[in-house]
Amino acid sequence: QVQLVESGGGSVQAGGSLRLSCAAFGYSYSYDYMGWFRQAPGKEREGVAAIAIIDGSTYYADSVKGRFTISQDNAKNTVYLQMNSLKPEDTAMYYCAARLGYAGSWSSVARYNYWGQGTQVTVSS
Repeated sequence: QVQLVESGGGSVQAGGSLRLSCAAFGYSYSYDYMGWFRQAPGKEREGVAAIAIIDGSTYYADSVKGRFTISQDNAKNTVYLQMNSLKPEDTAMYYCAARLGYAGSWSSVARYNYWGQGTQVTVSS
């Protein structure tokens, strides 16, 4: 079993930066990907970024490429999401997630086995 705990959300003006953290408690070899998702009111949950634990390969949604960076600290069982040049449309609840296996798209919500409680990110114009 894996427990995920996010932190680092908050309110920022457009153009600002935030760094989200996701600490994983449990066996690190219990999951193969860790990802960040977000959900704005009235919208579906969408994949933002993911990282493959085995080799550190990273994946990004087109909307955040060049602005967001996902990274991992294996010693701390923690994944980070550095968010720069934030835009009002980035406003959402951000969730950390972990999944087993490599089948299908990294951004498929249904493929993820474990979820954190979420952290709110609000970007004002």
